[in-house]
Amino acid sequence: MTVHSLLGYALTVPDLEAGRRFYRDFGLVPRVDRDRLVMGCAAGDADPVSLTPGSGRRLHYVRFGVAPSEQAALRRRIEAAGARIVDPPQSESNAAFAVRDPDDNLIVVTPCEKAKFLDRRREMADREAAHLHRTGGRGCPPRDMIVQPWRLGHILLFTPDVDRQIAFYSHALGMRLSDRSGEIIAFLRTAGGSDHHVVAFAKSDRPGYHHASFEVGGVDQVGFGAANLLHKGWKNGWGFGRHVIGSNYFHYVRDPWNSLAEYFFDIDYIADDAQWQARDWPADDSLYLWGPDVPADFVQNFDAPAR
Repeated sequence: MTVHSLLGYALTVPDLEAGRRFYRDFGLVPRVDRDRLVMGCAAGDADPVSLTPGSGRRLHYVRFGVAPSEQAALRRRIEAAGARIVDPPQSESNAAFAVRDPDDNLIVVTPCEKAKFLDRRREMADREAAHLHRTGGRGCPPRDMIVQPWRLGHILLFTPDVDRQIAFYSHALGMRLSDRSGEIIAFLRTAGGSDHHVVAFAKSDRPGYHHASFEVGGVDQVGFGAANLLHKGWKNGWGFGRHVIGSNYFHYVRDPWNSLAEYFFDIDYIADDAQWQARDWPADDSLYLWGPDVPADFVQNFDAPAR
């Protein structure tokens, strides 16, 4: 009776066309669904991003999956944790129910089978390793290489109370703490085998949306994807570098509203039976092992204060 995967997220944005251009340039595929814009992965997650019109850019909701056989038990678990079940948005016709977390973020729960992605990830890792050990061939990719993320990996949200969010997502949704860095940031994964984190929480004076991260097929795709976005005029966020917590290579680019989209490759995976010990990392390790200096605005919360 736990959520088993992150399915997607929805934002309200003041300009759907700007969102379409950004996510299209990022490598996602746009389509219109009634009054919202849905962005899909070309080969992988069906519709991880949804944009709806609004007066400003805000997190609308986050979608998690639950096994159909555990749907009722999860609902009871959430209610036992003291949270109130609410109706899901009308646009999420397949959803079972929704709940508000302690920061008032809307969490939508959808019954579905858990996607199997490890075989594809291993295939990409094998391809990357073969590339590094090539003989008699050129290694540089072509300038017209197309970068298309194949899945949504995780999201990071701002919160005024990191511990409170850890408690809710653990007790109500059945997620597990993977690592943290004091009161700065915490990383949680789903049960049943998961990436190191599918949701993270960073300390701020108020709730907010920081970034979503998408998996690509190799280090070149991380670098080339970001370079292509910068060439098209989008603003650099931070990168190229490698995280300590999670171990993934990264590059972040700012969307039209100063939130971030991340390309990543090679993140830690934690099997359900792994003897993983969550660590409290020092501040120096909370963001990266190597890469350019962290920009001053990287951890700035650009969400407007709630009225």
